[in-house]
Amino acid sequence: MAKPIVAIVGRPNVGKSTLFNRIAGSRIAIVEDKPGVTRDRIYKDAVWLDKEFTLVDTGGIEFRDDKGSMSDLILQQARLAIEEAEVILFVVDARSGLTATDEEVARMLRNTKKPVILVANKVEDFTGNMDVYDFYRLGLGDPIMVSASHGLNVGDLLDEVVKHLPEYAAEEYGDDVIKIAVIGRPNVGKSSIVNALLGEERVIVSDVAGTTRDAIDTYFERGGQRYLLIDTAGMRKKGKIDEPTERYSVLRSLKAVDRSDVVLMMIDAQEVVTEQDKKIAGYAHEAGKAMVLVVNKWDLIKKDDKTTLRYTEEIRQELGFVQYAPVIFVSALTWQRVPRILDLVNYVAEQHAMRVSTSNLNDLVQEAVRLNPPPSDKGRRLKILYITQAGVKPPTFIIFVNDPELMHFSYQRYLENQLRATFGFEGTPIRMVIKKRKED
Repeated sequence: MAKPIVAIVGRPNVGKSTLFNRIAGSRIAIVEDKPGVTRDRIYKDAVWLDKEFTLVDTGGIEFRDDKGSMSDLILQQARLAIEEAEVILFVVDARSGLTATDEEVARMLRNTKKPVILVANKVEDFTGNMDVYDFYRLGLGDPIMVSASHGLNVGDLLDEVVKHLPEYAAEEYGDDVIKIAVIGRPNVGKSSIVNALLGEERVIVSDVAGTTRDAIDTYFERGGQRYLLIDTAGMRKKGKIDEPTERYSVLRSLKAVDRSDVVLMMIDAQEVVTEQDKKIAGYAHEAGKAMVLVVNKWDLIKKDDKTTLRYTEEIRQELGFVQYAPVIFVSALTWQRVPRILDLVNYVAEQHAMRVSTSNLNDLVQEAVRLNPPPSDKGRRLKILYITQAGVKPPTFIIFVNDPELMHFSYQRYLENQLRATFGFEGTPIRMVIKKRKED
């Protein structure tokens, strides 16, 4: 079964993200002294008194009559978190006192019929509780006073949380779970692709670039295969990252790539490949991740019988270092080819984890050397003595030679091409380690 969920909710700027970070034990949520920073749901596993649970941070709740606005989208996300939660932490600001929005949030929470723990944050004096008397009017019982920024009384709060948690049987993600990171520049349709793959409005979809500021993990199964889908913040060029918030988001996106097995590199069909696309794809390539190039918004392109070929050639030319990555042209809006994305994910994940026997590798290299002997350098010739595969994810090979300095990058690329031509390794980078070994 899934771990029980504890959702943190409240109006903007009451310290929800600070409390989340304090409980989670690390700086996961974006903390910034202005409202509206946390936009999508953020998840983090936590444990207290041997009780495991998943903590969820949400954006600040505001009740407005502007449908489709950012505040309305944040409210929808908070409602989704509340629906999933077994326990709800309703955070209020003890310094500023009770507000009309607090009362509206309390009314909404009372209707859930779920355990709601009222958390009075930013308490400065624990010797008296005069600042929290007004919050009894919310009808949610005794407020638990805390100072999330200083960690005061958070332990007492967690003692109360675990009293309401159902029993949990841990389920670990095994090697059979494919972890997918959705990466790309802002506004290329990452969240739309995630929603299309999952079939639900899991993350906010908006035409405002940079809406998804935090990586969001979603576990799901399809056709017997298990996946963990990571939707990441859109990455911007360094010169365009003005807000501290954006900086945290980019860092988190890179960490999401590090956690993944396969990356879906999103490209906007209307712009094709930009310099920022190259940097993002380059990071995933250097990290050794399997990759699928997903060209989104294909429905907006005027086409003839050569459009796909022309676009593919341009992408291959601009992203020459990821020639191995398959390209798929999709539309998240119309679902065109979206179901095929997971088929490609399965395929490249398999290639990413493929292992070749040592005997087959050495047979291949001997044949490659026979067909195209290494060039000599000042009378000295490279001799390839032995090759073995040292690891997977990505496939990593150790090549023993008489002198590593004689291995020119062009000949190493030739050997890589021979490996790909014979064994595949489609969708995954290949790493080669050149080592010196004495000749027999």
